[in-house]
Amino acid sequence: MASILSNLYRMVTAGFVLAIVLFAVVMALGGGDYGVTLGDRGFWSFVFRWLHVLAGIMWIGHLYYFNFVQMIQMPKIPDEQKPAVSKFIAPEALWWFRWAAMATIATGLVLAWLNYYLVEALSLGALGETSGTGTILIGVGMWLGTIMWFNVWFIIWPNQQKALNIENRYPSLSKEQKAAAGRTAMLVSRTNAMLSVPMLFAMVGAQNLGL
Repeated sequence: MASILSNLYRMVTAGFVLAIVLFAVVMALGGGDYGVTLGDRGFWSFVFRWLHVLAGIMWIGHLYYFNFVQMIQMPKIPDEQKPAVSKFIAPEALWWFRWAAMATIATGLVLAWLNYYLVEALSLGALGETSGTGTILIGVGMWLGTIMWFNVWFIIWPNQQKALNIENRYPSLSKEQKAAAGRTAMLVSRTNAMLSVPMLFAMVGAQNLGL
């Protein structure tokens, strides 16, 4: 067991193996309460909802780490120790952060399509055959998530590249320019942390209000 847990990739693989075993047990018992089979649209809806949640946890978990831990503690770290964070921890965390955001929005769109509410949700109930509080809530959640995804890829990440000079792409930037880029990334990251609260409220609320 220690050999599995001491290696990140073996641990992740083991997690997926356990999930597959659990799924096999459920299918052996008849496919659950809904009698789902591998060829059903409902099965793929389940798969993409699971992947959507996994990706979302990775994304929002890193968002909260940046806002509740790293940003708060960085000013307290002695200058000679800060490169350990800015050169090693932050770039790695940003990789998982931005690609988890991409995976979250991609699986979310597929999930909405599989569940027949993609157009209705994105139009906030104005288009399609279904409307109501649940449709509006899931639509609001999807739009907030899209705004947050855009912020990650097109504002936070480019500015963090400049602020941290990731992969030495911006060696000529002045200290002031790097500080300005870092402040922009921080403010937009804080914006995403703020938006995550109503976004998650809308997503959870939609599931309990009839969608």
